[in-house]
Amino acid sequence: MLKRLAPQRLVALFCGGLLALNYPLLALWDPTVTLAGLPLFPLGLFGLWAVLIAALAWLLERQDG
Repeated sequence: MLKRLAPQRLVALFCGGLLALNYPLLALWDPTVTLAGLPLFPLGLFGLWAVLIAALAWLLERQDG
């Protein structure tokens, strides 16, 4: 049964990533904020991108039976 959920989970991850990395939510960030002298906007983007890649790898590498 869990094998049938894998495509649905991948589509949900894609839709979540699309929403998170698209204009309306990105416009909420303040690009002038810094953290330890580094701009927070690119750090947040790369962090979110890394989380999406890790979630994709976790979904694809699972051994469900």
